[in-house]
Amino acid sequence: MRLSKPKTITWWIAVIVGVVGIVAKLVAIPVLSGIAFWLVAAAFVLLALANLLKGL
Repeated sequence: MRLSKPKTITWWIAVIVGVVGIVAKLVAIPVLSGIAFWLVAAAFVLLALANLLKGL
């Protein structure tokens, strides 16, 4: 299995989504607090896919 480096924009999107998920868990944000775990999970999956798929 060959891994590839994720593009910079993909990495930043994953970081931002992950940070929003963490902040939503710590601070009561009406729309996002209920899905905070899923935001962090989506950020992790995005980074994993970016490493597995070339050009993402």
